[in-house]
Amino acid sequence: MSDSLLLQEGLSLMAFGMGFVFVFLTLLVAATSGMSRLVMRFAPPEAPSPSSSARAPSDDPELLAVIGAAVKRYRRHHGD
Repeated sequence: MSDSLLLQEGLSLMAFGMGFVFVFLTLLVAATSGMSRLVMRFAPPEAPSPSSSARAPSDDPELLAVIGAAVKRYRRHHGD
């Protein structure tokens, strides 16, 4: 086999491989986009988050007292 024939076969194999990868990745992107659209169409709408309607933790005096006691105990035992 001559060097030019070997080089030609190598280039054609490279082009075939690159073309195959390009086609595969294009199909993968199309399939992923299609599935995303399908899920968005049939998925139930998201419920509002419960944190938006709930009170802020700083409004609960019992919670603040518990957190304060925990901080004091931590500082007492760790020397801060």
